[in-house]
Amino acid sequence: ICSRRSRPSLLRVPTDLSSPAVTQSLWPSEVIVSDVIGRLIEFWGFKRNLGRIWAVLYLSPEALSAEDLRRLLKLSSGAVSMSLGELLRWGIVRRVWVQGERRDFYVAEVQLWKMISRVFSEREKAEIDAAIEAFEEALAALDRQKQSLKKSDGPRALERIELQKQRIGQLLDLAKLGKKLLDALVSTAKVDAEPLVRFLLGRSQQSPVR
Repeated sequence: ICSRRSRPSLLRVPTDLSSPAVTQSLWPSEVIVSDVIGRLIEFWGFKRNLGRIWAVLYLSPEALSAEDLRRLLKLSSGAVSMSLGELLRWGIVRRVWVQGERRDFYVAEVQLWKMISRVFSEREKAEIDAAIEAFEEALAALDRQKQSLKKSDGPRALERIELQKQRIGQLLDLAKLGKKLLDALVSTAKVDAEPLVRFLLGRSQQSPVR
């Protein structure tokens, strides 16, 4: 039935204008959650509309089109298009085919642990790798500077080099530890850690208040 390779999923959505997929406005709960997610995502360095669009898709029982999102969030067509493109690139929204429709529709990634780990592996991991490389380069530069010291430079230059080597070394160790923790998070997500997260949350809710 699906003839386009770029449309891997086949969904059926109602065409009745009273259906949730084509509602004329967001529910209060959807407004609250989309605004909160938008602020959180902005705090992490993303555009606020990315969080708002993902939240609306996450709470929707049906796939939504770009026009649905534009109308519900009162955004421009350009803003919705750019945001969807970025969300697709991060893999936290995917494009689906709705039978009988020529437009593209979208659904949100609902496995939260997998979504977070994917963003971490593509963004935070790259930043940590770059930091490790920079710290190692700085240490190498200090070694070269130490070798080129002259007697006229005095002992204070050597003390400064040794101090920086020690403190940059500590930063390097911290970055390497962060990389190991992040690698562990990403590896755990591959086997779907959500059942464990739910179990731990359940235990915390059952713990007596002290």
